[in-house]
Amino acid sequence: MKLIWSTTIAAAFLASSATAFSPASKRVTFSPRSSASITELIRLQSSSNDEIPSQTGELYQRKSRPEYIPGKISDPNYVRIFDTTLRDGEQSPGATLTSSEKLEIAQMLAKLGVDIIEAGFPIASPDDFEAVKQIANKVGNAIFDDGYVPVICGLSRAFPKDIERAWDAVKGARRPRVHTFIATSPIHMETKLNKTPDEVVEIAVNAVKFAKSLGCEDIEFSPEDAGRSDPEFLYRILSAVIEAGATTLNIPDTTGWNMPWEFGGLIGMLKENVEGAENVVFSTHCQNDLGLATANSLAGARNGARQLECTINGIGERAGNASLEEVVMSLALKGDTQFGDEKGGGKLFTAINPVHITPTSKMVAEYTGMKVQPHKAIVGANAFQHESGIHQDGMIKNKSTYEIMTPESIGLMRGESQSGAGIVLGKHSGRNAVGTRLRELGYDLDADKLNSVFTRFKQVAERKKGGLEDEDLEALVTDQAGLSNSLWEVTGLQVSTGMSGIPTATVKMRGPDSVERYVAATGTGPVDAVYKAIDQIIGVSVTLETYALNSVNEGIEAVATARVKISPKPDGPNASVYTHATLGLKDRHFSGAGSDTDVVVSSARAYVSAINKLLSWSIRRKNNGAQVESSEEKDATDAVAVVGESPKAIA
Repeated sequence: MKLIWSTTIAAAFLASSATAFSPASKRVTFSPRSSASITELIRLQSSSNDEIPSQTGELYQRKSRPEYIPGKISDPNYVRIFDTTLRDGEQSPGATLTSSEKLEIAQMLAKLGVDIIEAGFPIASPDDFEAVKQIANKVGNAIFDDGYVPVICGLSRAFPKDIERAWDAVKGARRPRVHTFIATSPIHMETKLNKTPDEVVEIAVNAVKFAKSLGCEDIEFSPEDAGRSDPEFLYRILSAVIEAGATTLNIPDTTGWNMPWEFGGLIGMLKENVEGAENVVFSTHCQNDLGLATANSLAGARNGARQLECTINGIGERAGNASLEEVVMSLALKGDTQFGDEKGGGKLFTAINPVHITPTSKMVAEYTGMKVQPHKAIVGANAFQHESGIHQDGMIKNKSTYEIMTPESIGLMRGESQSGAGIVLGKHSGRNAVGTRLRELGYDLDADKLNSVFTRFKQVAERKKGGLEDEDLEALVTDQAGLSNSLWEVTGLQVSTGMSGIPTATVKMRGPDSVERYVAATGTGPVDAVYKAIDQIIGVSVTLETYALNSVNEGIEAVATARVKISPKPDGPNASVYTHATLGLKDRHFSGAGSDTDVVVSSARAYVSAINKLLSWSIRRKNNGAQVESSEEKDATDAVAVVGESPKAIA
């Protein structure tokens, strides 16, 4: 089922009272009815009639971008973000998108605020051409309140037919761009192109001239596999295409071969040695084959690149591309402190709306079918979650101890869920995290009861993957076998059942004398066998009045809660007939509940809980020498063994 995205849905991600993405971030208090038009709640004028929500909150105000001029950026610190999700990203195996899906993603990219959208490869197919043309005509003409409209770019090989097709697709946009390329590394020129370096230079120059002759004033040129090309040859071909009319020079690390210092050094050398370098914008396009795409892109920016090409979620050919969210948030957090050298410019920034990162990421993942790995930086499911007890303790005290940005800053509204700090209750969680969440759920437990719940929590968390939800935790609180009246405790349990055998259970229990005993018994089913074994160990004679088993939540690993009601048999050692004020003589009933990921274990715990209540009541009645009231306010501390069959004791 496809997700439907609208301005209203995206705006819902923005309503937050949290601060911006770092303590040092500049924040504004925004009222939707104020004159502050350059905000995260900007919407497309031509395509949406949705009302801006009336909430008032602290929202990150995006920085204004310099006026767009092909080949020039008036502010030396401004970094253009070139998104190629719809072109290189779609080249991921299995990531085919329909025209309507591409349009929706392009509209979300515009809300995100990317400077350039590479909408596709128009010559690839008629559908690609129509998709790029539709994006150019709609998204490329939708002007935001601050005057922003994205550049719409089409990719082409260095062939006249490709270039003309790309131009026809994008020329309807207010700011159209053609991006043409040819390989420049020795291995590509010799084995793929079968061309000499002179021929490659001639083809590149003619391609740029032809694009300009069509009326295109914004031309990007890429020397494919520049990361493995001869720098001297790059100086030559790039100087030639600048003279022919190129306005942006994109330097691809096509195979993800370079180290950050290599790639950054290459950008620096090109800026120093290419003739006319001052008249163009240098760009990076880094693949992630060695996991260095983001690092290489940032190294390029530090050495003077002012356009960074990337994709949402880092999708793309082979191991993917530089991740837009990683690049953007790195610059947002570090751009004003870590890029100040003679080539970098000092304080780098973008005009991206970071609160649109999460909804854009989710849309791309949904439409492409390329799910985001849980530990993916910024947008992974685990990026703002904490299971380690030490980390959880720090997060409860101060979220900045383990988070360098808030999830709200990227559009992930955490709210009060998971204690408002991404606390995932799992086997590594500590007592503080469990106790904090219980208090938030309304349970004010004393130290002993909290310890009992925490002990059970650890036992269940060891077997339940993905952590325990609030419902699981509440089920453990109601697991009365671990809270009070603990005369008898199940310490071991094993069952054998099936269609061809007799259900058999071996149960081990620890009694009030701290001695462990075990018994094997058979029954009509595994639960019945367990209950009969428990009866033999404890020596009680009871009737099971009701038995119910419910799943706390969904899934094969869900916690199951069993609830039982028992009554002692009239002629048994623990008969519980009492006088009711209006009904006269009446048998007393005792209920119990137990929870576990194993339904048999939860059933056993519920049964023992009820029996413990029965025994505690019997002991109090004997101590008082008379009938007792129905309340069970006191725990028994002087339990005695009940007469019954003799189980085997464990030495």
